[in-house]
Amino acid sequence: MGVGTPVDVEHLRNEIRLKYQEVAERPDAEHHFHTGRKALDHLGYPAEIIADLPATAVEAFAGVANVFTWGLPGAGERVVDIGSGAGTDTLIAASAVSPSGAAVGVDINPAMLARARAAAAEAGYDHVDFREGVAEELPVEDGWADLVISNGVLNLVPDKLAAYNELFRVLRPGGRLQVSDICVEQPVPEEAQRDVDLWTA
Repeated sequence: MGVGTPVDVEHLRNEIRLKYQEVAERPDAEHHFHTGRKALDHLGYPAEIIADLPATAVEAFAGVANVFTWGLPGAGERVVDIGSGAGTDTLIAASAVSPSGAAVGVDINPAMLARARAAAAEAGYDHVDFREGVAEELPVEDGWADLVISNGVLNLVPDKLAAYNELFRVLRPGGRLQVSDICVEQPVPEEAQRDVDLWTA
């Protein structure tokens, strides 16, 4: 169990892996959230940006908002994407930073990582790296990133304080966070916190 968290963390992570493995392997199947091009359109991603992305990344996109509403990274910047999934947001960032910059996607799901790596190879991006890891222990060095993004992932992390500490650890002084997520505005009963199905619903 996580610190101050009644849910079994490893069980939760395994259920999340299974849920998003299904999205990676069967992106056109029925899911309890919008995915793919339909989701990107609904969330306001510009059509010209989506058009430049490999279909491998687009069809398995799963996010809750457009993390670039606050702006794209600049050329030469370094970006970390927490819970990078199929690599959609990571590749958008990689395009914006150009080969003089770099982008790192971190995800716990091997199936999503394989899809994201294939998409990066299809796009011809040598300045993108996808790494397996969790938000509470990011496989990124201290102060590396100019920008950290995350799209609909931190709500799935039981120890949010540890996750945010990691986000700030990998940011350089003066760096930026652009996080889109689902939030609740009232305390969640402990019984509900123990229900893994509610975490992944």
